[in-house]
Amino acid sequence: MGWLSKFFKGSNHEVSEGDYNWRYEDNTAPYGNYPSTSSDPRSEIDDIDRAIAISLAEEDGRGKHVISDDYQLKEDEQLARALQESLKVESPPRHRYGNRNGNGNMYQPIPFPYSTGFRVCAGCNYEIGHGRFLSCMGAVWHPECFRCHACNQQIADYEFSVSGNYPYHKACYKEHYHPKCDVCKHFIPTNAAGLIEYRAHPFWAQKYCPSHEHDGTPRCCSCERMEPRETSYAALNDGRKLCLECLDSSVMDTSECQPLYYDIQAFYESLNMRVEQKIPLLLVERQALNEAMDGERNGHYHMPETRGLCLSEEQTISTVLRRPRIGMGNRVPDMRTEPYKLTRRCEVTAILVLYGLPRLLTGSILAHEMMHAWLRLQGYRTLSQDVEEGICQVLAHMWLKPQIAFISSSNTSSATSSRQGKRSPFDKKLAEFFKHQIESDMSPIYGNGFRAGNQAVLKYGLPSTLEHIRLTGSFPF
Repeated sequence: MGWLSKFFKGSNHEVSEGDYNWRYEDNTAPYGNYPSTSSDPRSEIDDIDRAIAISLAEEDGRGKHVISDDYQLKEDEQLARALQESLKVESPPRHRYGNRNGNGNMYQPIPFPYSTGFRVCAGCNYEIGHGRFLSCMGAVWHPECFRCHACNQQIADYEFSVSGNYPYHKACYKEHYHPKCDVCKHFIPTNAAGLIEYRAHPFWAQKYCPSHEHDGTPRCCSCERMEPRETSYAALNDGRKLCLECLDSSVMDTSECQPLYYDIQAFYESLNMRVEQKIPLLLVERQALNEAMDGERNGHYHMPETRGLCLSEEQTISTVLRRPRIGMGNRVPDMRTEPYKLTRRCEVTAILVLYGLPRLLTGSILAHEMMHAWLRLQGYRTLSQDVEEGICQVLAHMWLKPQIAFISSSNTSSATSSRQGKRSPFDKKLAEFFKHQIESDMSPIYGNGFRAGNQAVLKYGLPSTLEHIRLTGSFPF
């Protein structure tokens, strides 16, 4: 059988190329060139014929007889024919695009209970046979069966990505899984460590590139959302920016705020906390509010920006007299202010609120500042900051909850209260955001104070909590 040994040595082909190594850090795998296995079966047959002829010639030249009898000759001829026929066997037919279910998803390879000795394509589950194949993802594939799970096109790139045991073109994977910035609409870039880094708002779930915090991208002073590129917004005269959704329900001047002020007074009366004195309410710009804070000897201010103030001192305040209108270039022209002289007739001289905020935010600020006024007018002794600001936040939170319920009920009917004003679907989300701000505030005075006060009110009720504060200056536990 010397000719058989020479044949195997002369037709030794490599078939183990194409193994891939995972790169876990970016969820991609290198994609090698398609390896060649067998070439044309006819050339293999010619190789066999030449090998047989050479082997016989060598034996004849040495004067040796390979075939000792007819039986041995017949056996060798049958073996040679069997080898020739095995090389003629072609791979069984397979589907061009592999087996796929109704949703276009690639089937997983069918496990075999025992080794068959054949390579089975993980895409179509047919034997690969002789020809080019791929070895990746722990399986072998026909090249045309290795397809992107997103676009269903053949993957012929050097690298590909994997998600959920499915292969993707790198571009398709990025389009489906790489987060996009909600401001510039571009893919969020990776940082120096190769990781995707972005900022996200805890309530709105808005994702944006970290660079937008420093590149002048406008942020709404009410809802705190970054304004997407090519989106209009209102620029208030004191430098604040207001998105158009918040602008839709904004309260722009002192006279416009009076109906809301009456609503807050009615809310306090419903709690048996009527404010007897008539306290002036003024809507002011940021600069006027800051100046009033400087002139107030006693007061607690919520940083980074205070939006309301309960005054006890006599001052002259510049108040917004006429509602401004939105002009060209997002500017707010024609806003008129006038000085307002505050006279001290009681412990509270005025309540100041920033102009231009949505009705619901303005109302919650009013409810907060009204509680300051009520405490002073009721003769409560000087309280610690966390107790006084905490109980004021509790009242603002209590006012917002029925507002959310009212908006939900009004959305189911065509009629809305003229006193409550027009409601939009965004108003409910905005009210929930303001409520969320109070609940999630992490400041030790406003945040911790609210949580301690709210827990006391839920446990003992508001009247008992207020009485305990009057007697002890602290919340009951």
